[in-house]
Amino acid sequence: MNPPATPKIYHIVHVDRLRSIVTDRRLWCDAEAVRRARTSSDMGTTIGMDGIKKRRLTELTLSSHPELYVGQCVPFYFCPRSIMLFVIECANHPELTYRGGQEPIIHIESDLRESVAWADRNQHRWAFTLSNAGSNYFEDRADLACLSELDWDAINSRMWTDCKDGKQAEFLIEGSFPWELVHRIGVRSPSVQSQVRTAMQASSHQPRIEILPNWYY
Repeated sequence: MNPPATPKIYHIVHVDRLRSIVTDRRLWCDAEAVRRARTSSDMGTTIGMDGIKKRRLTELTLSSHPELYVGQCVPFYFCPRSIMLFVIECANHPELTYRGGQEPIIHIESDLRESVAWADRNQHRWAFTLSNAGSNYFEDRADLACLSELDWDAINSRMWTDCKDGKQAEFLIEGSFPWELVHRIGVRSPSVQSQVRTAMQASSHQPRIEILPNWYY
């Protein structure tokens, strides 16, 4: 399957993190989030797995940027309804400390090509991986001409048992990602939509907020 003409990218967070994202006007990479958490108690709920986060911070680097650790980048998937969201909903993985399910998780959607253009203008390195960037065997590329190497059938699949590696491909951008590049926020319910509106009310930039149950399990 050929890549879409305008690929979208998706970052998932707990809704209670959105206020700090709006205040800072950016999403932070894990390396910076860890540093900030030492001096702030208002960062919101962490939904990732500590062991994987540590490996991304201290062990896994990009072949396209050998001195750049995965954990020094803000990660995005190429689809909503990711495998990680399924893990969160099941709430039974031994490495997952968050047990609140998918209801309060929001999808932040941006445009891939616009994000790359911003990164190039602002000297933020970027790459995309062909599989899970938390694994020890992923390959990465830093050239949009290589987008056809992604398994787009797997990325778009709703039944991913036999194509887990390809579905977990990631887009990574160094350091931080600007709030102004967020175009849409997908939520599961009206109550979470209301929480998103409240978190965004002081922001001059107002992405669309849509209730999109098909983005969830």
